[in-house]
Formats: sequence, C-alpha cells, structure tokens
Amino acid sequence: MIAALFGRRIDPEGTAERRFPLEHARMVRERLRQVLVAEQAECLICSAACGADLLALDVAGELHLRRRIILPYAREQFRASSVTDRPGNWGPLFDTTCDEVAAHHDLIVLEAAESRAEGHLRVTRTILDDALALAQPAERQHADPREQVRALVVWEGQARGPDDHTAEFARQARERGIQVIEILTL
Repeated sequence: MIAALFGRRIDPEGTAERRFPLEHARMVRERLRQVLVAEQAECLICSAACGADLLALDVAGELHLRRRIILPYAREQFRASSVTDRPGNWGPLFDTTCDEVAAHHDLIVLEAAESRAEGHLRVTRTILDDALALAQPAERQHADPREQVRALVVWEGQARGPDDHTAEFARQARERGIQVIEILTL
C-alpha cells in the first residue's frame, strides 16, 4: 500500500484555537505507526513540515518504508517557513530525514509557484499523483491503482475555512476515488 499523507503542523505558541498541540505529538506518532502497520504500507509520500509530516516520516523510517518527500519550494526556505517556525525542535529531524530521502533520490522540490498557497496546492496534487503512479507498476497494468493507495489525513477533524490545504487534500483524494483515513490530532 502507498500512503499519501497530508496534515496539520504543530500549533503556534499562544494560539487560542487548538488543532495540533505539541503535547499531542507522541500520541499522533503512535496513531500513525498503527495505521502504517495495519495498512501494510510500503511507501509514504508527503511533505516535511513540522507536525504530521515529520512524525510520519520518522515512523516510516523506523519501519524501513520507502519515503518520498515533496517540497513546494527550496529546502532552506521551506525549513524556515514550515519547520522551525513552530514549537519543538523540528530542524534536526527535518535535516536528517531530507538527507536520508535525498540519498535515495526521493526528495522532490517543485518549481517555485507564484504564491505560497499555490505551492501548497501543487504539493497536494503531486502527492496524490505520485502515489497513484507508484501504485501502478508495469506488471499490474490492468489493476486499479486507487485500491493500493490510502490518503492519510492528520487533523482535528474539520476544515478551518476555504483555504484549508488539509481539507483540500482530503477532498481531492475522495474525488479521485482514494480511500481516506483520518488520524486525529486531538
């Protein structure tokens, strides 16, 4: 099974609306492990932001799964805007994970988008596209790749508004006929 993942980042300090508090990271990490094992995942495709992405990538590494990272723009820029800007010491895990994944030629950096929002929408599409492509090996040309892909949505269970990229990922996965598995952060 190919796991395509999208989810919440760790909440910023002082936020009133809790979506993924840092103190829930261990619980979410265990939930991710349970799903990856139960679904017999062979590969995980996601971005590498602090929170859901890095926790899943870390668990997948421990389980010796193939990991593929999709970044919307340059690694250093992404690290500053989506990794080290929140509570927790996420920088070293990001660096190590990206280095390991890059060594296997599975770190993909997309061309710069006109806006940050457009970059994240491209990541959403690319994660799902890559998952479906990897689920369709040449020897299984007549099999439906959607049966071999699960969209893992790591969140508190509801969209925060029309610009919610996690909700958009879930919507796109369902629209493509991919089974969605929600992993709650609260």
